[in-house]
Amino acid sequence: MRIIFMGTPDFAVGTLNKLVERGHQVILAVTQPDKPKGRGKAAACPPVKEAAMAMGIPVYQPVRVRQPECIEYLRQYEADCIVVVAFGQILPKEILDMPRYGCVNVHASLLPQYRGAAPIQWAVINGEKETGVTTMLMDTGLDTGDMLMKAVVPVDEKETGGSLFEKLSRVGADLLMKTLDALEDGTAVRTPQEGESSYAKMIRKELGDIDWTKDAAQIERLVRGLNPWPSAYTRLNGKILKIWEAAVIEEDSAEEPGTVVSAAPEELRVQTGRGQLSLQTVQLEGKKRMDIQAFLRGVRIQAGIRLG
Repeated sequence: MRIIFMGTPDFAVGTLNKLVERGHQVILAVTQPDKPKGRGKAAACPPVKEAAMAMGIPVYQPVRVRQPECIEYLRQYEADCIVVVAFGQILPKEILDMPRYGCVNVHASLLPQYRGAAPIQWAVINGEKETGVTTMLMDTGLDTGDMLMKAVVPVDEKETGGSLFEKLSRVGADLLMKTLDALEDGTAVRTPQEGESSYAKMIRKELGDIDWTKDAAQIERLVRGLNPWPSAYTRLNGKILKIWEAAVIEEDSAEEPGTVVSAAPEELRVQTGRGQLSLQTVQLEGKKRMDIQAFLRGVRIQAGIRLG
């Protein structure tokens, strides 16, 4: 197939690579504009742009795909299919109607659950036991198009946003290949989305600010879901303390939520709204990430102090 690929982050790169490996003709990669990054604010390329350029695929970076000049630019490529993976913009009807086989989206959830921008992180944060990938024919709504294929993926007890990201990226790439084969040979089945839907809103840094009045299990899932970005955090003596790994302790004390109840040489426990959280890997502002034993050797903490 002649394919226009639309995607932006790392999650989309595996699918782009798989398309090329399987012999599809990727005639154009469309991605978001470069953005300033880091302290120097130098322009950084989206991962899809870097991957496409390495493979010699032309790259197009429109600010808004709804602009008439963008629509006409894409039309000239006469693509058989437009594949969309975490692109970051909603496509107008003019683009959706262009390709012979339609616009196929690879979405990292079992639709209609977790429509929206951050299905992977929210599946972990909300304690889902399984999630997956859905391929669908796009319409003008937000992840509301007819489904084509699904693949179910279990969510492990210690799953992080990062580890689930990697799993679903691989599964999504393979599922898309099966979907394109079915579209090409006429065996693809369109299934309208039915049942209760949920919305996976965009993840923002402030979501990681731990509310210690919540129960320990909720906080532990937040820690995993926001690992590696943007991370869950609290404050220790006015400095940001990122928490990368933690464990739930089914015990309570009379202390207020956020209070350190134990600061032994090898363990740091914090009281929550229900249960305690044992911090296992942390990173104090300006320092490197370290396990709790190494952290406690360098930072003096006493039981009774409050975090947050």
